[in-house]
Amino acid sequence: MSSNAATPSAGFGGGLVTGDAVVVELRLAKLPSRAFAFMIDLTIQLALFMGGAFLLVSVTSSVDQTLAYVLFFVLTLGVLLGYPVALESLTRGRTVGKLALGMRVVRDDGGAERFRHALVRGLMGIVELYLFYGLIAIIASLSSAEGKRLGDQLAGTVVVRERAPSSGAPLPQLRASLAPWAATLDLSRLPDPLALSVRQFLGRASQLSPAARFELARQLAHEVTAVVSPAPPPNLHPELYLETVLAERRRRSMPVAAAAPLVAPPTPMVPPSPNPTPSPATPIHTDPPDPALGLAPPS
Repeated sequence: MSSNAATPSAGFGGGLVTGDAVVVELRLAKLPSRAFAFMIDLTIQLALFMGGAFLLVSVTSSVDQTLAYVLFFVLTLGVLLGYPVALESLTRGRTVGKLALGMRVVRDDGGAERFRHALVRGLMGIVELYLFYGLIAIIASLSSAEGKRLGDQLAGTVVVRERAPSSGAPLPQLRASLAPWAATLDLSRLPDPLALSVRQFLGRASQLSPAARFELARQLAHEVTAVVSPAPPPNLHPELYLETVLAERRRRSMPVAAAAPLVAPPTPMVPPSPNPTPSPATPIHTDPPDPALGLAPPS
């Protein structure tokens, strides 16, 4: 690599990384605000329990005592475990208390919380918050730089204050001509740090010198092809390859209704030359592409 080429950085600075490979600057929710949200949820849970208990007393007075105990156990478990797990799963990280204070639970990588994360948090919450009256949760939260309780540490989640992210650069769009190939990509092995490096490069590519821009695009493209398959089409410029991978990653992270449409690029994709001669050992072709793409390597 030339000496004036920039080096990709995987540093996050403590931020969260979304499916768009954008660092989302979110404030972590610490103990006081989380405790207030918990008190709101606890009030609702007590109301649900009292209402359910009243109904059970009225209908179990004539049934076997063992069955009555079982029903009360199911009611208690449903209120303590079912309430947070169901709400966080359906609302992607929010309970009534968290919603009231503008907080939500997200994964450590910035993705939305799923049922398995909510279940782990709920099971540990019974131990931390109820059996030990919140003492374990308080100690764990005060001992964690992110304010995590044990349930968050085991589930790989963190509670944050919601705020709209600012990317600072337009997100890459998926070109219609490359959509069929992009749909076949296996992105499961693409790590967040590498995706973030690609995102940062694309955001500042116009500020780099032509030599540094092309060399860094080629380096990042080879790193991505090592973990993403299948290989790109012949004669595809490294920077356009990176844009396509990141755009497809973003498309898959969006809800189905929002991910369906594809945005056509402002300039059409120029087909490769009739007789391409890509090197078998190099998945990314680095010969000068058509100038119409606006991605020509340095002279």
